[in-house]
Order: sequence, then C-alpha cells, then structure tokens
Amino acid sequence: MGILKTLVRAVTWWNGQTLNTQFWTWRKGVKVGEDEEGNTFYQTRDGKKRWVLYNGEAEASRVSPDWHGWLHYTYDEPPTDRPLPHKPWEKPHQENLTGTMLAYAPPGSIRRPDPAERRDYEAWQPD
Repeated sequence: MGILKTLVRAVTWWNGQTLNTQFWTWRKGVKVGEDEEGNTFYQTRDGKKRWVLYNGEAEASRVSPDWHGWLHYTYDEPPTDRPLPHKPWEKPHQENLTGTMLAYAPPGSIRRPDPAERRDYEAWQPD
C-alpha cells in the first residue's frame, strides 16, 4: 500500500474505513453479513455495538431498510438470518441521488438534457 493511500485512509472517513476503524473492527468486531451493495456489517462480541463498513463512498442512504433496522436495534436478527418480508408493490431500495446527474428533474427544468421552452412565462424587464 502506498504512503499516500495510507495517509488518505488515516485522515479521511469518506473514502472507506480509517485506520482506527480498521483496527477497532479487527480487535472487537464480528462480521454479521453483507448487503447487495457490498457493504459489510459488524457487531461487537457482546452485541452491544453495531456498525457498517461501506464499500466505497460513506453514504448512509446506501444502506437498505433491512440493514438500517438492524443497525438501529429495531430488529435483533440481521437480515442474513431472518430476512424481512417484502410486499409485491415495494420498489427496490435506491440510494439518495440528490446532487448527482441521476437526480430527478421535473419537466421544464434547466437541469434536463432537453429543457422545454416556456411559453407561459414572460420575464420582467426594467424600463
């Protein structure tokens, strides 16, 4: 591992786990499972603390509702042991896309690749 990569891991938390988190996980953590995004979930041996190591950018909305419930002690068993029942009308989990190119842009928005020409609005011009 390069010196620059080690330095980046030592001082940033958004590029994956820091060295301190890696040491804590190695020392106290027990792997519980992984989700479809590749995030890995851990808990302490006594089960009192739970955490996630993100696969890539640390973005909380990348955790599915099943694992979110386990992380926040809503469910005692992780989704790998006892998956939650899903209704047929439920959409698959999707991370928050705000601020990305995939974010929703309503018709007429200037962020759309094909902005509509507005004929119902006339901009004010000073005299």
